[in-house]
Amino acid sequence: MKFSATILGSGTSQGIPVIACDCHVCTSQKVEDNRLRCSVLLEIEGKNYVIDAGPDFRQQMLKFQVKNLEAVLFTHEHKDHMAGLDDVRAFNFKESRDMDIYCTKAVEEALRREYHYAFEEDKYPGIPQLNIITIENEPFRLSNTIPIVPVEVMHYFMPVLGFRIGDFAYITDAKTVSAKEIEKLKGVKVLIVNALRKEPHISHFNLEEALHFIQEVKPEKAYLTHISHLFGTHAEIESELPENVFAAYDGLKFDFE
Repeated sequence: MKFSATILGSGTSQGIPVIACDCHVCTSQKVEDNRLRCSVLLEIEGKNYVIDAGPDFRQQMLKFQVKNLEAVLFTHEHKDHMAGLDDVRAFNFKESRDMDIYCTKAVEEALRREYHYAFEEDKYPGIPQLNIITIENEPFRLSNTIPIVPVEVMHYFMPVLGFRIGDFAYITDAKTVSAKEIEKLKGVKVLIVNALRKEPHISHFNLEEALHFIQEVKPEKAYLTHISHLFGTHAEIESELPENVFAAYDGLKFDFE
């Protein structure tokens, strides 16, 4: 299966630059140091899918010139991963159909709460049209054709789903991962995984934990995402990484056969 994956955002919940921050990372003029909130674009068999629609969703769709969108997959229900969903209505209008939303029951409950107007019986004109497709920690198929393997990680006490598509795997907001879930990732060629900063954090991998996780999975290459301004500039991060580990950046693209 030929497909590509593009990093739409590689920053943590505040993005980089952080509002009102004058640190050397937030004031950097390097393109790699400007990080939108975490999201990935999958282009599979001519169709586009997005993992997470955070606060920067509209900006990401415009920046990367996404003209059509088949579905949104959600990892979990935190605001930095779901706050931009209202903007799928642009695709509703253009494509004259409901947007497929793949998510767990917990995410669905949050969506129905946060976007209550999209689920009311008497709907206001122009609201997003959503088709919820419930998923669990079991393999499923996108558009009934593309196999996806969920990988459950723990974000403190919150379950979060990562996704494996062939030789590509995307894990965000992980703090702990069971041996059973790690086994699902074995043999993957490209692994994207969160690494917030060097100092420990209660609900995210720091650099040491992310590198240990990468050693357990043993991908050909690994890329760090969900990066905080406290981690350093892109160049500073890369100077501390093993030879097969890199810092992801917005716009980084992978092609798979």
